[in-house]
Amino acid sequence: MPMHYVAVIEKEPDSAFGVWLPDVEGCFSAGDTVEEAVANAAVALRQHVEAVESAGRRVSPARSIDEVLLEEDVAASVETGAVLFAVPLLADAGRTVRLNISLDKALVDRIDAAAAARGLTRSAFLAQAAREKIGG
Repeated sequence: MPMHYVAVIEKEPDSAFGVWLPDVEGCFSAGDTVEEAVANAAVALRQHVEAVESAGRRVSPARSIDEVLLEEDVAASVETGAVLFAVPLLADAGRTVRLNISLDKALVDRIDAAAAARGLTRSAFLAQAAREKIGG
């Protein structure tokens, strides 16, 4: 089960939807639609946590919505129309599991072509696609 971080989504006139995570300093995201901003937030969180951890540091643990709402900047944002939502941290558990799945040959060919274009293995591509679909 993934850990969830509270995120704040805001919209200024004539701008995209902006997302920031009070418990993850320096992690921001955006999107032209709410759906895009939410999906981008999950990707940004995962990438941010990976970068922080690869630098030998730890990310703060996730707090509850009630705890996050005690922060002045969060409460002020909510008062002016911001919305809070939960962003799953779709991090790797550190071990892989071998699967045997059946897919249409044409689909496998398209997966392999897309993976190669991105410099990924089939497994890495499918894992990335699954994380994006689950997070979005």
